[in-house]
Amino acid sequence: MTKKRTPCTVRYVLWFGLKLVVSISIVLCIFALLRFHSYSKLQSSFSSRRFHRLNQHYEGPPKIAFLFLARRDLPLDFLWGSFFENADAANFSIYIHTEPGFIFDESTTRSPFFYGRQLNNSVKVMWGESSMIEAERLLIGAALEDPANQRFVLLSDSCVPLYNFSYIYDYVMSSPRSFVDSFLDMKEGRYNPKMSPVIPKDKWRKGSQWITLVRRHAEDVADDENIFSVFKTFCKRRPPVDPSKGEQNIKLQKQHNCIPDEHYVQTLLAMTDLEDEVERRTLTYTLWNQSTTETEGKAWHPVTFNYANTSPQQIKEIKGIDHVYYETELRTEWCRTNSTFVSCFLFARKFSEDAAMRLLNEGIVGSFDATATATAVIDNHS
Repeated sequence: MTKKRTPCTVRYVLWFGLKLVVSISIVLCIFALLRFHSYSKLQSSFSSRRFHRLNQHYEGPPKIAFLFLARRDLPLDFLWGSFFENADAANFSIYIHTEPGFIFDESTTRSPFFYGRQLNNSVKVMWGESSMIEAERLLIGAALEDPANQRFVLLSDSCVPLYNFSYIYDYVMSSPRSFVDSFLDMKEGRYNPKMSPVIPKDKWRKGSQWITLVRRHAEDVADDENIFSVFKTFCKRRPPVDPSKGEQNIKLQKQHNCIPDEHYVQTLLAMTDLEDEVERRTLTYTLWNQSTTETEGKAWHPVTFNYANTSPQQIKEIKGIDHVYYETELRTEWCRTNSTFVSCFLFARKFSEDAAMRLLNEGIVGSFDATATATAVIDNHS
């Protein structure tokens, strides 16, 4: 007697297929809901915190907070001292992030404008690590404590102003927008897929570290924990080149390194849908030089301006730049503030001490005693 088989009918196949489709759909819906919840949580946390802070209305002259990110001291303090001497003290404030324990006083700076302006909660900063953006956030957070600070300008210890204080103040204050160099990162592959779903790839941005923020955007940077946490987890510095490892160096140098300071603020503003409130360019000029190394391939490095290449003509050319072209987006950013076309850059880097002295001699920043400053520079390095 033959054993009867279980019939495999068309109805059974359709039922099984429908069940499989429903199961997959449920899984995809759950994933989408989790992603939406994560994004909504990020948005709501920003909204509530921003609303709370913006209720602290301020009436009075608005200030620019100058935020210096320094390795140790400020080698160009004599130039910045001259710059601030020609300003109304009610219109600016100064904050410095330097190495922990370093104090700005009569023995460490030539300008009284910097006395005691260091942060007391600074961190040890390493290039290519999240500590760089942590230092930026600490500077912004400290400056937000003063409600008079309405604009926040991040500067390096090698930056110089290209105009006098009044011009820079009017330029920055006349715009209701932040200045953040930001573009799509299409070539370098710094995005780590593990950042998803908190940071989706389509929100990943790249740009210059040197930003100028309006207060509401500065609040977003200081309040953020979600995006910063992702950067801290997935942006790791590549190990240094070790000659003893030979060809293995090439493999080691290909490890993921997103360079947090070139992506963090740009990506954060994209994540919070604030790009329409931003001039997508920096106010700080950098001259880039491309070089080729055996382990890194093509690499870009900022040129250092010294006395010889800091001529009035060179500075005039920088001041004459009125647009920036972004190759990855085929976008030309014409420089304007409050609908008026202007020069693109208010600051420039990287300048040596003798280059900064020449800027003062040429009267680009303001009046100063060249002999006294030269003596101070020599004394500082003796």
